[in-house]
Amino acid sequence: MPVLVLKVDIDTRRGMRVGLPALMEILAGRSVHASFFVSFGPDRSGLAVLQLVRPRFLLKMIRTNAPGMYGLKSALYGTILPAPLIGAGFPEAVRQLAEGGHEIACHAWDHRLWQDWLHLMSARHIARWFVKMVEAYRGITGEKPAGFGAPGWLMNFKALKTVSDFDFNYLSCTRAEEPFIFQENGMVEIPSNLPCIEETGVDGVLEKLKSRADSSVIQVLPVHAEVEGGLYRKQFAHILDVALSLGYTIKKMVDAVRDIDRSALSTRPLKLGMIPGRAFKCSI
Repeated sequence: MPVLVLKVDIDTRRGMRVGLPALMEILAGRSVHASFFVSFGPDRSGLAVLQLVRPRFLLKMIRTNAPGMYGLKSALYGTILPAPLIGAGFPEAVRQLAEGGHEIACHAWDHRLWQDWLHLMSARHIARWFVKMVEAYRGITGEKPAGFGAPGWLMNFKALKTVSDFDFNYLSCTRAEEPFIFQENGMVEIPSNLPCIEETGVDGVLEKLKSRADSSVIQVLPVHAEVEGGLYRKQFAHILDVALSLGYTIKKMVDAVRDIDRSALSTRPLKLGMIPGRAFKCSI
């Protein structure tokens, strides 16, 4: 049976407060579980305004109705408004994920900092970023995180070296067709190999799901709490219903990783490239 993993990124405070409860309701109604990659630190979404000078980013914001998805407050956090904590500001909501049978994984400390300035961060700064994220995770859950998924699917050589010091079981930091092992650190990578709704629209996601329903490769659908838990919640529910009707078994990423034969995976180096529908280069 084909396997589908729902990789849900929570990037903003709005995603925690509004998107997360909506997604949990949708998932509970279908008795399926997801892997939630949580940003624990400050929501500085307002700093994205600095990227509006880049035409690709501006066009994406217009095309995807970003103001409607993220709300006015998100557009001001970290600039006019203080930057509130995301996952660390909602510890009970994070614990409820585990109580509901979902996986909690690490996504970020400061999401905006990583996505916009990783190329300028020193190895020491990257290490401090990881320490804050992992300490927040442990402080809320009492456990060590199994997985890490980088903001914006963006990694570099310094980040790959640093992440290997934090005892994650797997990474999910790239856009690629199938799982592999990073040449730089020997860690297993479970890439997102299906498109986001905001990249191709609902029809594009459904087309990919249908075309891969007989594949033996784990299919990973990238989901964003602010999107599928907001304006696109009905469309997300429809995508789940179609996936289930196609015979997909929906697993948490941490469980899917256990079923992988590591010896059968290829070893690949880090590359950066453009993905259709995205504004910036990401790891591929």
